[in-house]
Amino acid sequence: MNNIFSMIGLAMKAGKVLSGEFSVETGIKNSSVLLCIIASDASDNTKKKFTNMCAYRQIKMITLGDKISLGKAIGKEYRATIGIVDEGFANAILSKVGEQA
Repeated sequence: MNNIFSMIGLAMKAGKVLSGEFSVETGIKNSSVLLCIIASDASDNTKKKFTNMCAYRQIKMITLGDKISLGKAIGKEYRATIGIVDEGFANAILSKVGEQA
C-alpha cells in the first residue's frame, strides 16, 4: 500500500495530480483526468457522483485508503478525491493496485 501512496506523491511533485472535489470534477469534465481515486470513507453522495461521472466518460476509477492517507500522500490535510492527469502515473498506480489485490 505504501508503494501506491509513494507513486501518488511522486505524481503530485511532478504536477500531475488534481485534488479536491471541485478540481477533480472539472478535470473529469474536460477529459484531463485519466484515473480518479476516491477515499473509502468519502460520503456515499461523493462516491455515487464520481462513479457516475467516470462511468459516463469511461475514466478509470479506484477506491483507495481513507481521506487522511490520500491527503498525506500528496502533502495536504485530507482529500476525498484525487485525479491523476498523466498516463504513465495512472498506469503505474493501476498496476500497483493490481499487485496488491
